[in-house]
Amino acid sequence: MKYISTRGQTAPKSFSEVLLMGLAPDGGLMLPERYPQIDADTLQRWRSLSYSELAFEIMSLFAGDIPAEDLRRLVENTYTEAVFGTSSITPMRTLADGIKIQALSNGPTLAFKDMAMQFLGHAFEYVLSREGKRLNIIGATSGDTGSAAEYALRGKAGIHVFMLSPHGKMSAFQRAQMYSLADENIHNIAIEGMFDDCQDIVKALQNDAAFKQQYSIGTVNSINWGRILAQIVYYFAGYFRATASNSEQVSFCVPSGNFGNICAGHIARMMGLPIRRLIVATNENDVLDEFFRTGRYRPRSAAHTYVTSSPSMDISKASNFERFVFDLLRRDHFQVASLWQRVADGEGFDLSAELPRIREEFGFVSGSSHHADRLATIRAVHESDGEWLDPHTADGVKVARELREAGETIVCLETALAAKFADIIDEAAGHHVDVPRPAALAGLENLPQRVAVLPNSAQAVRELMVQTLG
Repeated sequence: MKYISTRGQTAPKSFSEVLLMGLAPDGGLMLPERYPQIDADTLQRWRSLSYSELAFEIMSLFAGDIPAEDLRRLVENTYTEAVFGTSSITPMRTLADGIKIQALSNGPTLAFKDMAMQFLGHAFEYVLSREGKRLNIIGATSGDTGSAAEYALRGKAGIHVFMLSPHGKMSAFQRAQMYSLADENIHNIAIEGMFDDCQDIVKALQNDAAFKQQYSIGTVNSINWGRILAQIVYYFAGYFRATASNSEQVSFCVPSGNFGNICAGHIARMMGLPIRRLIVATNENDVLDEFFRTGRYRPRSAAHTYVTSSPSMDISKASNFERFVFDLLRRDHFQVASLWQRVADGEGFDLSAELPRIREEFGFVSGSSHHADRLATIRAVHESDGEWLDPHTADGVKVARELREAGETIVCLETALAAKFADIIDEAAGHHVDVPRPAALAGLENLPQRVAVLPNSAQAVRELMVQTLG
């Protein structure tokens, strides 16, 4: 299997090359030349597999340059009960109203990002060791990617991590998770701006070919294909847990910011997984909701991006959206490059003529949730089911309830555990709530924190990286 760029100006690459690459040299995102097709017999065989066995089968289709025994060892070391707290890795539960929630937040940072990042940590170390290389990761986080990346890569040989986050825009728990890490290869940078500013800096440095080559710059943002691949696995696992046979269809509702999580669902559907609909749930930053309702994509500037109570979705430029548009436009890389040049120029684009295909061929629909909605959903689910939802998962449940059709099975993908957002849970409850958290994270907010606060400047970040790396 070879990988190509959505912009069409990058020579085909192997899985290992793409794993370390981040953005393609032409500014696009890497995707497989084709999606493997899963037949009925294969789907039936996969139904009885453990999570790590399923991960091996799916990843084998995409990672052809990693020997099978090595790949098997990587996934077996990643998806363990010791790391994820349960042998099923992504258990499923059903709310009183029938909406299902796939638990993706049992990893070390209590967020779904651990599902992919833990694999990426092992895979990076393996490829770097095999090829005698080093890698300096630069990433941006709106809350969960950063801690998941840092916990997966802390202490890993040959890797330094420089993680950008919007100064003062994350929850106290999220900040503490990242900034309290003392490992010498972990470097936290708080940018005076919004997440989109952090993401723009990452892209600017990724697009600086000389800097990227000299300092071996890579990324763990959701633009990294390895993350998307690892996320494809839990759509298959979720489908098997939500159904009794492969004749059934399931819809997935996904809280969406950067479009990486639901992009993996799109690819699983393209592979042949019986997904009926892919439901995009946004918060007040509803650029994606507007697109899937109207066909118009109008990304906003950081100045017009709202700070909300579901902060990991405070994003107005969805990096992975380009991957879907590439498929939507029948992989016409000239058209994709033209559209994203318009985005770079501060404009949007209009694909309203493609709305019938978006809905019927690709199965996408969407909805949005606002602050009052998520508070009401958090309260309602606690009253009916006795559990607290984090605000992002609450956005998903709200939209799923709003859009569910008669007889439709909807699985909401859990974003994080409620313990990461104690202030929002208190607000929803109307009083202080001692939301349970793992014992290992008790007193996290009281640990010393280490972070560099920088202005919104790619040059400032470049200078800090050069000074650190020597």
